[in-house]
Amino acid sequence: MADKIQSIRGMNDILPDESPAWQFIEEKLRHLMQSYDYDEIRFPIVEKTALFKRSIGEVTDIVEKEMYTFEDRNGDSLTLRPEGTAACVRAGIQNGILVNQQQRLWYMGPMFRHERPQKGRYRQFHQIGVEVFGLDGPDIDAELICMTARLWQTLGLSDSVTLQLNSLGTPESRVAYRAVLTDYLQANEALLDKDSLRRLQTNPLRILDSKNPAMQAMIEAAPKLMDHLDDESKVHFSRLCAYLDSLGIAYEINTRLVRGLDYYSKTVFEWVTDKLGAQGTICAGGRYDGLVKQLGGRDTRAVGFAMGLERLISLLEQSKLEQHFKKPHAVMLMMGERAQNAGLALTEQLRNQLENVRIFNVCGGGSFKSQMKRADKSQAEIALILGDDELDNDVVTVKYLRADREADKPQQEQLTMQQVTDLLAELVG
Repeated sequence: MADKIQSIRGMNDILPDESPAWQFIEEKLRHLMQSYDYDEIRFPIVEKTALFKRSIGEVTDIVEKEMYTFEDRNGDSLTLRPEGTAACVRAGIQNGILVNQQQRLWYMGPMFRHERPQKGRYRQFHQIGVEVFGLDGPDIDAELICMTARLWQTLGLSDSVTLQLNSLGTPESRVAYRAVLTDYLQANEALLDKDSLRRLQTNPLRILDSKNPAMQAMIEAAPKLMDHLDDESKVHFSRLCAYLDSLGIAYEINTRLVRGLDYYSKTVFEWVTDKLGAQGTICAGGRYDGLVKQLGGRDTRAVGFAMGLERLISLLEQSKLEQHFKKPHAVMLMMGERAQNAGLALTEQLRNQLENVRIFNVCGGGSFKSQMKRADKSQAEIALILGDDELDNDVVTVKYLRADREADKPQQEQLTMQQVTDLLAELVG
């Protein structure tokens, strides 16, 4: 017997019993984007490696260690996208939709990083990203935060997440802060771990992100970027906080919340949770006003966020996610050959009349008991039962499996075809 071929470690199948959760989340996200009038953009999974080296930076962990990079038959270096922002900017520049225009865009799909797989961090993972171009005020920053806050409210997760907020200032003010921080870290070099020593030379701001317990007291005492902001950034941040206060969106100012790349500026935010262990960030966003120019476009203000769907689904699994799944409204049981012909015709008729109805046909025959087991397993609200008696009397037996019934009403009754249509119309809503 030939050896079984396994999937690549960290690249997971989404099985039939898992896909309802994905469909539920994707539908909610699409509806959210529509409600804010954001437009979907789709771009390739594979991009030229230079795009990510130029945007993310050659000295970052992503580029140095985590990208899936290969040469094609023409000798070109290509990479499976590790994130969406750079690809979205590339698409905007290439297709001329950013010049003197405002764009509010979103995308959803797989990303790839060669990391050590663990819960909430996979080699193929899925994100929704939102990018806004051509707006520089704090009002659009607030809108993106409102959008994410509305999602948590819709999903019943508002009590499970916390908004953390910071400002990175302008690139010029951050250069001055970087010098102050570097001096401080060099003075405490004996306390730095191996990764931090490497970052001290390439990306010292990222040391503030370290979770090493032995370094926490030293990091907490480090100079604060907030104390070195330029006046423009102070005003921007103050106005953003005022918007959030007026909207009733609670937040924490986290002065250790940073991004390591020069094109980031001003607002950065993250939604975090304490319910997923080490992988506590479920949404990260901020302004990246310098990236479009860095990738060859005109100077364009930009802000966005990305959200990991695997982590979001993991969080929802702790909140009785199955309550939200779309189960069948009805399951059709057909007893005998006559009933099979009539039952298939009836369910097609019901689908024609009720656009959003979901009916599961128990195909393949079998005893009434075996069909009822399959009906119950389907999680349908009601069972529609057809046999010779029902066909002779032009009725359908309806068994209420999960639909709420008053105590004085029967759990099973016979209805006319029109009554069945009316009942399903109520269930569909």
